[in-house]
Amino acid sequence: MRFRALFAFLLCALAMKGADTDKPLRPVMAAYTLEVGSSSLYDTYLTPLNYKGQSYALAYERMQAMRFSPEKWVMRLTGRLALNRALNPARNATMWDLDFELSWGMMHRWSIPAVSGLQLYGGGSTMADIGALYLARNGNNPVSAKAAWTVAFTGAAVYNFKIARLPVCLRYQPTLPVTGIFFSPDYGELYYEIYLGNHSGLVHGAWWGNYFRLNNLLTADLRFGSTNLRIGYSGDILSTKVNNIVTRRITHALTIGVSGEWLSLNRSGKLSSKAKIISALY
Repeated sequence: MRFRALFAFLLCALAMKGADTDKPLRPVMAAYTLEVGSSSLYDTYLTPLNYKGQSYALAYERMQAMRFSPEKWVMRLTGRLALNRALNPARNATMWDLDFELSWGMMHRWSIPAVSGLQLYGGGSTMADIGALYLARNGNNPVSAKAAWTVAFTGAAVYNFKIARLPVCLRYQPTLPVTGIFFSPDYGELYYEIYLGNHSGLVHGAWWGNYFRLNNLLTADLRFGSTNLRIGYSGDILSTKVNNIVTRRITHALTIGVSGEWLSLNRSGKLSSKAKIISALY
């Protein structure tokens, strides 16, 4: 009886091990891109003039099918560091804008049987954004600090097809914040006054009436092999109005970089021939 029980236990253990090796493989899609384009900056805390110039950014994106229901749910992590340099209409003063943002979101995925290679995504994301505008000619108030935490709608249309023998992944993804909080001092309030303890009225609830932002991302991944060439367009519109301070930042940029997929393996490094590979994007 003991031998039979031991034998049954070993069979169950082997079956469970085999089931683990047959779990879907979820490769990570990672992309590193450079953005170069134009910027338009306007902030009435610093100046009543609109400044126009150049926009530069470094961006990182990571996508992976979720552990639960990997064929239907996908996560997306992004990070972006942007630097904008703009001149006033007379071109004798320069405004600088430095901004860093980090976001994470999850989207449901639908395959469209009527169109081979087409997938639609829809879900939500959350973003933390911090930065500052700097205008040297303002002696007392040369800096306008920016900070926000928002929750957004996001989605995507992804189409995988081939040009001759070259696989291509075309994607359009908009992101639209719907609520959150953001920082703004009173009109003309010095940051030294905030440092001395005047902390009232600095945090404001964000909604489309006082905080509007729309990010549009259009990319095409040319899949030459293990490393892909990514080209595309990134456009961002930010408009806020609170405490009689109006801020607008509009950027349009060409995106170019590399993307690819990789798998994390256990120490044995063994892959089951029955395991299904579920890509988040391709």
